[in-house]
Amino acid sequence: MRSRLERYFGFAEHGTNWRTEVLAGVTTFITMAYIIFVNPEILSQTGMPLAAVTTATCLCAAFGSILMGALANYPLALAPGMGLNAYFTYTVVKGMHVPWQTALGAVFLSGIIFLLLTLGGIRQRLVAAIPHQLHAAVAGGIGLFIALIGLRNAGIIVPNEATTVSLGNMHSPSVLLAIFGILLIAVLEVYRVRASMLIGVLGTMLLGMLCHQVHWNPSTMNPLAIRATALHLDIRGALGMNALEMIFVFLFVDLFDNIGTLVAVTERACLIAGDHTIPRLNRIFFADAASTVVGSLAGTSTVTSYIESSSGVAAGGRTGVTAIVTGLLFFVALFVAPLVGALPEFATAPALILVGALMVAGVAQIDWEEKRISIPAFLTLIGIPLTYSIATGLSFGLISFAVLEIAMGRARRQHWVLYLLAVLFVARFVWMHA
Repeated sequence: MRSRLERYFGFAEHGTNWRTEVLAGVTTFITMAYIIFVNPEILSQTGMPLAAVTTATCLCAAFGSILMGALANYPLALAPGMGLNAYFTYTVVKGMHVPWQTALGAVFLSGIIFLLLTLGGIRQRLVAAIPHQLHAAVAGGIGLFIALIGLRNAGIIVPNEATTVSLGNMHSPSVLLAIFGILLIAVLEVYRVRASMLIGVLGTMLLGMLCHQVHWNPSTMNPLAIRATALHLDIRGALGMNALEMIFVFLFVDLFDNIGTLVAVTERACLIAGDHTIPRLNRIFFADAASTVVGSLAGTSTVTSYIESSSGVAAGGRTGVTAIVTGLLFFVALFVAPLVGALPEFATAPALILVGALMVAGVAQIDWEEKRISIPAFLTLIGIPLTYSIATGLSFGLISFAVLEIAMGRARRQHWVLYLLAVLFVARFVWMHA
């Protein structure tokens, strides 16, 4: 049985083993476990019961990650997406005064459209239309993005009205602990320790406990609380009102954030084929779309791939076993959520920062002397972290690439879908600021 599983997941082909894959899954889970608490905190402001959303978050992350690992055999973990949950709460429910049940109906409809686009091969064509020259730029841009998130979470950089950002309080215990974590992981990386990320996170948390910087507030949670949100979506209400804008945003943002994450993680894991295509792409998109549908039925916003999956890839994860382990831990978290909540940001931030450093290394593949490639690549690279959006940074690069191809008389050398994507991205900017 064990050998059959190893053949199915391609352990020999990817040069991996059970120990590495399990450690990678645990690492991914640790770096994205914050969603168990952040997502319910945001969605509960709509009036949705906190306990119900917490349960739905864990179950959907478990379902999506396990499905992705088992069906598509990729180390991609899924969970309710950050950004889309804020849009769900603050724009749709609070801003547009739409009941949360109706908003869930809109999420369901966007998931169904995702499934149809996947079955029709349209999403696969959109990914294929992204020039392979931009793949490394997307990966590098996301590396800078998650490093920025890690630096902010650690308190090493803080907002500043005069300079946008500035150095944080270097005397703060949490900042010093985060710096310790960065140095610990860096040393382990230099010595090529496969579990460097996991050891760094746990070691930093242990030191934080010894310094009395970790505060555990135990609480109870009943998984049956999900009954307050499960199957409470109002599809008829979403169809009956002018829900086009809601569905469009849920669909559009998730579509291109997912593409950016997918390209970045597969590039970092060396899982892109020699012809620059991503194997089993239809299975990846099916798992993503199915998870969004299940999420809306359970009672949470759009479920999508998480860039924190790159931390598991950095720990050596190369197959779906990594995602399955992450999913199983999300299921276990249903019953030990208070313990998971003890993971402080100063412990997980170093992993994000160092993963960012590893992902940026890929920009060396970009031909910086060729301006028609280097300019779109640069705009992608800086656009993702500076706009705090994977989709926006990708749009900068893709639009500029399309314009330069047309300007140089090379339009016919690119697939027409590239120009369709450029037009859609322009429409996105118009829509956003209308």
